[in-house]
Formats: sequence, C-alpha cells, structure tokens
Amino acid sequence: MNNQAIHGFQLSPQQKHLWLLQQENNSHAYYSFIAVEITGNLNIETLKDAIKTIVNKHQILSTNFRYLPGMNIPLQVIEDNSDLLIKEHDFTTITTAEQNHAIELLIESLKQNKLQISLAILSEYRYVLLLNLPALYADTTSLNNLLTEITRAYTGNLDDEEPVQYIVFSDWQNELLESEEAEIGRKYWREKDINHICNLKLPNENNLPNKTEFKPQICTQIIPSQIVAKIKAITENFNTTESSLLLTCWQTLLWRLTNASNMVIGTHCDGRPEAELQDMLGLLAKYVPVDCNFQGNFKFSEALEQITLKQNQAEEWQDCFNWELFSGFDNIPFFPFCFEFIERNSEILTTNTVNFSLLQQYVCFDRFKVKLSFIRRENSLQAQWHYDAELFLLEDIERLSGQFFNLLKSAINYPDALLRELQILSDNENQKLLIEFNNTQIDFPINKCFQQLFVEQVQRTPDNIAAVYENQKFTYQELNHRANQLAHYLQQLGVKPDVMVGICVERSLFMLIALLGILKAGGAYVPIDPNYPLERKTFILKDSQMPVLLTQQHLMADLVTNEIQVIYLDSDWETINQQKIDNPITTTMTLNLAYVIYTSGSTGKPKGTLIPHQGLVNYLSWATQKYTVEQGIGTVVHSPLGFDLTITSLLSPLLVGRTVELLSEEQGIETLSQALKKSSNLSLVKITPAHLDLLKQQLSKEEIANKTRAFIIGGENLLAQSITFWQDVAPDTILVNEYGPTETVVGCCIYQVPVGKHTSGSIPIGKPIANTQLYVLDQYLQPVTTNVTGELYIGGLGLARGYLNQPELTALKFIPNPFSKQQGDRLYKTGDLVRFLPSGDIEYIGRIDNQIKIRGFRVELGEIEGVINQHPSVSASVAILREDKPGNQNLIAYITLYPDKTLTISQLRRFLQNKLLDHMLPTAFMILEAFPLTSNGKVDRRALPMPDALRPELEVAYVVPQTEVEKTIASVWQKALNLEKIGIHDNFFEIGGHSLLLVTVHSQLQEILNNAELSTLDLFRYPTINSLVEYLSSSANQTLSLQETDIQTEKISAGKAQQKKRLQKLKSVENN
Repeated sequence: MNNQAIHGFQLSPQQKHLWLLQQENNSHAYYSFIAVEITGNLNIETLKDAIKTIVNKHQILSTNFRYLPGMNIPLQVIEDNSDLLIKEHDFTTITTAEQNHAIELLIESLKQNKLQISLAILSEYRYVLLLNLPALYADTTSLNNLLTEITRAYTGNLDDEEPVQYIVFSDWQNELLESEEAEIGRKYWREKDINHICNLKLPNENNLPNKTEFKPQICTQIIPSQIVAKIKAITENFNTTESSLLLTCWQTLLWRLTNASNMVIGTHCDGRPEAELQDMLGLLAKYVPVDCNFQGNFKFSEALEQITLKQNQAEEWQDCFNWELFSGFDNIPFFPFCFEFIERNSEILTTNTVNFSLLQQYVCFDRFKVKLSFIRRENSLQAQWHYDAELFLLEDIERLSGQFFNLLKSAINYPDALLRELQILSDNENQKLLIEFNNTQIDFPINKCFQQLFVEQVQRTPDNIAAVYENQKFTYQELNHRANQLAHYLQQLGVKPDVMVGICVERSLFMLIALLGILKAGGAYVPIDPNYPLERKTFILKDSQMPVLLTQQHLMADLVTNEIQVIYLDSDWETINQQKIDNPITTTMTLNLAYVIYTSGSTGKPKGTLIPHQGLVNYLSWATQKYTVEQGIGTVVHSPLGFDLTITSLLSPLLVGRTVELLSEEQGIETLSQALKKSSNLSLVKITPAHLDLLKQQLSKEEIANKTRAFIIGGENLLAQSITFWQDVAPDTILVNEYGPTETVVGCCIYQVPVGKHTSGSIPIGKPIANTQLYVLDQYLQPVTTNVTGELYIGGLGLARGYLNQPELTALKFIPNPFSKQQGDRLYKTGDLVRFLPSGDIEYIGRIDNQIKIRGFRVELGEIEGVINQHPSVSASVAILREDKPGNQNLIAYITLYPDKTLTISQLRRFLQNKLLDHMLPTAFMILEAFPLTSNGKVDRRALPMPDALRPELEVAYVVPQTEVEKTIASVWQKALNLEKIGIHDNFFEIGGHSLLLVTVHSQLQEILNNAELSTLDLFRYPTINSLVEYLSSSANQTLSLQETDIQTEKISAGKAQQKKRLQKLKSVENN
C-alpha cells in the first residue's frame, strides 16, 4: 500500500478534551463568536487586508485537524489560508428592524465549527463585522485579542514582534503534564474528589444520559447597581474578590438545592499566567475544579474564606490540570456546573475615522449543565446563565436565577449568617408554600370522640344494616347493644381512658364488636394480627403492658399472657351477654388515645404509634364528606385491622348509616374479587396498588363496571400503570391516591385522578386534607421551592402523640413546628422525599433511606424504578441493592410485565441505557409473575428471590467457547459477573458488566495472557469474547499495518524552539 503521512502537531490537552466531547455526541455547539459594530468612514478593503494580516500572523487561524485510520486523536496541521473569503452582505435598502432580523439570521448561519467571517453593510457609515471560529481555535481572551489586533492592523499600528504560536504552547503543555517539575501540581489535582460530579443533579433536570446532544442556551440577568456597590464593599472588607464572592454564592445555592456534601464547580481559568501568553490566540482557557466542603453551621464569611483560598490555589496550579489525571468515568467527563468571571475594561476601540464597538461575544469550549458567567464592566455587572436546553426549560433557569439573586442579597446583607439560613425564596414564594398551600382549616366535631358520633348515627338509623359477615348481620342498634355490653364488662375490669386493650381476633363481627366495645369503655384498642409471628405478638403484649386482651379460643396456642386478663369473645360471650345494653358513661376526651398501631421500626423491633381521638375524628369527618360515603351502599373490609388503611372502609360507613361487609380472611384478595362480582354501587374500596394490580387479573371487564363509586388507593407509591386499566374499563369510578403515614392517622393528603387523564410515572399524592399542613423542607428545616426535592413534614390535628415507651424516637420524629405561632404545635418528620408541583400538589419521590451508594455514587432507587416503569411492557418494578457477599454489591431490578407483553433483558437494557447513567443501570434483572407481598399488601422486598447465576436472556444465540483463549477469557468473565456460562458473542455490558468490573477483568487478563498488549480501552471497544480474541490474534498484523503508515510530527523550527525555551525559562523562574 502507499505510504501515508501527516505533517502536524499534537493537540493541546484542552484541544484533546474538546475533540473527544465533540466526537461523543457529534455536537456543533462548540464555537467562538464575536460581533463588532463599526461606525464611521470605513475602508472595507483595508479592513479585509487587516483581517488577512492577522490570520497570517497567528497560525492557529490557519489550522486544520487531520488524522488517518487508526488514530483516535487528530494532529493540528497548518495550512495555507490565503484564499480566506470575507463575505459582504448589503442590507442598506431595508429598514432598521429588517436589518436587525437579517443580522440575527446571519449570525445563526455562521454558528458552525469552522472559521467564517462576514461583514454586514447597514449604511455608508455603519457596519457589523461577524467572526465565527471553532472552539478549538479560540477562547474568550483570544476573541478580545483578535479584535484588538484587527483594529491595530487597520490603522497600521500592529507591532512586528513575532507572537507565541499555539503549536509551541501545545507542545509545552503536553511536556509539562509529564515533567517532574509539574508533579506537585498534578498531585494537588489528583487529591481532589471529583469522580462523583456526574451524579450531581438539579431540580427539574431531565433524566438524560451524557451522550445526548448538547444544546446550550443563554438567559441574562442584570445585577442592580446598589447590589454591585454592596458586593464591592463586602469584598474590600473581607480582602477577597468579586469573583470569589459570587462563586461562593453559586456554591452555596447548589449545596442548598442538591444537599451534596462535597460540591465541585468547574471554574474558568484563562490559561495565561505568564505575561508572554497574554496576547496569544488559541484555546488556552480551561475549567478547573474548585471544591467545597460546606457544613450546616458554616457562616457565609467562613465559606467565602474557604472558596477564596481554593480559587487562588486553582489559579496557581491551572497549568497542571488535565482530565487524564482521573479515571473511572463512564463517558468523556465534564463539569456539570461551571463558573466564569470576565472583566471587560473597554468595549469600544477608537481610531481617527472609525469606532469598533463590541456587540456580542460568545465562547463555548466545554460541556456543562449550567454555567454561571459574570461580565464585569466598569460600572455594571451582568449574569449570564448558560444552560443545556436538553436538560432544562427556560422557566427552570429563570427560577434558578431568582434564587441566586435572593441568596446573593441575603449574603451581602448578612455575611455572618449561617449558610443554611440564607434566603433563597422570595416572600411571595414563602407565602405560597407555607400559607396558601396549607389553607385547610375546616370545622369538624372537635370536642367529640368516635364512639359518640357512632351513637348519634345509631339514633338516626337504628334499623339500617351496620355490619355483615358471611351469613351474619347486625343492625346499627344490635351492633351498638353488643358493643355496649362488652364496654360495661371491660369497665368492670378497669378499662378507662388511655388504657390499652388488645384485639387478636380474626376478621369477623367479633372484631368490630371488640373495637367498638373498647372505645365505648374509654380505652384504646391495640390490633394484634393473629397471623403475626409469635415473637412479634409477644413483644406487643409486653411493650404495651395491656391489662386486657380480647381474642378467640383457637388463637391462643403458645401465646404467654401472664398478668393479662384474656377474654375469649367466642366462649366468654355468654357471660358478657349478661351486661346492660345501654350506652356506658365514660370520661374520654378528644386527646385521649383511640388506638395504638405497631409498625416496623428501624431497630428491628416494632414501635407503637399513639393515635388520639381528635386525629381520628378529623380524618373520618373529612373522609365521609370528601368520599361521599353516604351516596353508596357501604364498604367491604378485606385488609388487616393492624393496617391503618383499614380504618377508612371499616369506620367511615358507620358515621353515615351505611353497611360494612367484613370479608373472610381464608382466600385473601380473591375474597375481595368475589365480593365485587356480587356487589354494586359500593361507597368505596380501600386498596393498595399491589392489590389493585392483582384485582384486575381476577375480574373481567364486564364484572368491573359500576361495582364501586371509588377506589381509594394507599399504602405505597401509586404508578400510572396501575390505574390505566381502571380508567379504560371503569371510567365512572373515582380514583384517589391517598397518602399518609400511620403517625398522621390513615391519610393526610389526597390526589383525585382527573377523569380521562392518562399519564405516566408516579401519581401525585396531592394536597393536604382538612386541618393539615404539609411542608417540604431541606435538612435544615428551610422550605424548598416548587419542583425541588425535600423531606415531607406534616403538621395539624392529625398527628400522633408519639411512640409508646420511646421518648427519644418521639423527640426525633415529632419536632416543634417552626412555622406556627401556637405553642406546642409539632411537625412529624416523615423520611419521605417529595416535591411541590406548581399546582400545589405534592409528588412522591422516594424514601430518604432508599438512597444507596454504589460504585461511589449515591443513587435513589425510586428514580431507577421510575425509569424502568416507563417501558410500555413493564407493569411495575422494584430495585434493590444486594450484597450477598461482603463487598460484592449488585443493583438488581425485579419487574412484572403486562399480561399480553413480552420483553427480553437485552431489550430492556437498551431501553434503560438511553435513560439512565451507567452506574444506575441494574447489573441483573428478574422477571416475576408477581411480587411477594406483606399481609398489608405492600411489596415484601426481603422476600424477593436471589438472582440466579444463569445466563440472561439475550437476542444473540449462545455459542460455547471453543479455543483455550476463549475459555480463559470466559472463565475470568464468569467469575467477575457470577454467571455459570457466557457465550463468545455475549456483550460484557449486556450481561451485568460495568466500567469498574472491566478494570478488574483487565488486570486478570493481563496476567493470564502473558502481558499481552491490552488496554482497558480495548475491552470497551471489543466487548464480546469473539471480538476480543480476533483483536488479540490480529495484533501482529496491526503492528505491520501501522509501520506502513508513516505518521510524522513535524519538527519545530529553530525560531519556534527558541520561543519554547523562553516559556520553559519563565516556568523555571516562576517556580523558583
């Protein structure tokens, strides 16, 4: 073959990084642009000659980038640019408005990755010069230098001194990054913890991978003059710079919005610390990491001191920063959040006959999510918000800009304030979040307990059927009489207000009589599910110190009840039946206990939640009206009494004269489906999302319509997929998402799904119910604005007293309400991550304790589940982190499919690769028929099966390894991926592999394959055993072919070498 040669020079580190970014997403977003207004008696030909003089003077402006097959990075080649075309556009015949529009169109047409120059002629004495350069050519300082030199050349005042050419700078930079003298600087940067930066996200940010197209846009904010004056005064007082103060504000805002403990911002350095480089053209600038480790007790002045120091250090060591110092990134790395402070002393250059005025300037030489740039002129300060329009809407950035401005004002007015106390919300936002969204005050029977309201209903509808169980039924009067008899009996045993009485009874009429009897006696009921493990039942009996337990004879096997009076409702009823049937007299007050429900605790032991009558009555009074329970025939009860969700269907009908049907426990959810088949016009059905999914599989479309007026869905996060079926086949059925921890009485907020509105993702949990306040706060109890994730805190009349026998936990979870003037008001700290939507509805995000850390990144499992659920074949998903062996963490996704859908793991993985960051991709998937559920209808994560070691279902056929090399590689992969077999065409990344595992595999293969020439990049390029073996086998031929391709680097001329020595001397002097 013919020898091929390129005579060129290495790219600088800045150029290499930018080149890789450009190739990754084929983006045309990276360019430099300047627009200059020229007024006066312009000689166009003289201007063109001046521009060509400057292009010839600076080789970077005549540079092209060329490479041969096998080269990943091109060389920069100096080419003849004598035929440079400077286009003229005559706009003299159109109006001023039309001229402005024409110039805008011209500017857009020039925004390409090549050198283009145009001159728009507006009149005899007014012109606009437009210059567009590739970002590989120029940074901001280069554009300023270029404009200065063009004006000097135009007037004949250009000096004759030969400039430092960019290829010299490039060569020096590449040597510097490997030299011993720069080791201290390299060490400084390597110690920076920046590997987590790609995981940092702002509120409202689209969940897109970094490989998507980069679409930068700009939003501008003018800083008022009085604020500028205050900034200047503060910086003088604290011996710092305006740049450091504004960077500290930006760091603080990001810290507040993301809760990230270690924040890194890419800060602009212009790359010209030496005087000889000041007038140089080319891409010298770079973004270097300035990190912060803010704490909640930091004062702003302390943070400012920290950032000032770190910014100065970054400036000092800027020459030594290079992305190649860091590893572990799945894609070409960049700083998601950047900062830039540019000083423009003069934007008008004047000659004898012509004025050159800067109109526009734009430079983009690196990727970002949001970059905050400040343009400092002599008497003004402008903020430019550069953002990726693929990730943010303009309204998101405008909100961010407003928050920054609020924080800036707060910081300069109160520099010694704590960071967590700085104001980022406006007064209007605070009013909306704290007051308007919580305007829920409604009258209810605040001085009555549930049993009193029940008696009032008995008096209104004594002969209505109150309760049904199989073939048994009671009217309201009959039910009241039996409850009264039990209440009198319990009072004789010492039951009175705040005395706890256990109910360990199967779902039956006995259960309802027991509950009403306890409340009528003045006591508080404590549900104990007969199906609980013996250890849990024993713990509840001991922890509650209940003096009385109501149960049935056959449920008491093995249960030790020393010092507890046990009443068997079946065998002891004959005795109870001797009691009076009139309503007992009690002294129960609304703040006395109504019930105590035990839920799982973080210590492994259940915790008893103490619920007073006030909260119970507030909820039931609201629910009977909101759910219009009176308009249906009543409810069916299919869930355990120990699940507070049951209260809605069990007690609300008894306040409006409707019927409660108690379903047998024997057949589980099938009992509910059978009840729905024979019922019609139920008031409501209270159900979990998981049970709702099961129910649609057991009912035909014909059996669903008109069965219930409403499904009240609670207990877990509700996904749109779970209700789509019901929206389609039962459009008249009301669908309500009800949210509420046990600590706030069943439900504290609801979202009624609009009729006919189909959506995706999670259904909002809505707005607060009556007399309830919801606050979304950061970790320092500061309100966060709409669309920002925070923790949900709940206030109002529905709060529990606390936890039984756990004062420390009560104090931790029930805190003083900082937003209330009422002494004693509290908030419940839910541990749930949510956000306010602009409508005032709240959206559930996940649990704080559902955050995991994998491969060094913090990951919210709910976010992964949300993306998986977007696949049209997926009905639901659960993601968990398994560590079946110490240190061997794997992210596992369990999914269920719609009945008529199929899905391979390869298809799902490809779907997710376009939506999730690499470290968030599950390493294994399991498709299940159904998720295991707890007795409360929630997904039992602990019962999810362990992934097997079988090869996942792939679209490629399994081909067994044949040769020794293939078997060796397969063996290493099998061990790393915990798989029993791997085919030679299986893609490493489609069977659970990721970049960190690849490093492990690489080191083992290097050792086994006799130190073959194999890099981690080769493993990325050849991700199957077959392709890797072919590559290794052809390595000798590859060497031969490379020898035939003559790639030469041109030697630097003596004059240029002298320039290089001059720079090295400068560095030596500076270091000394």
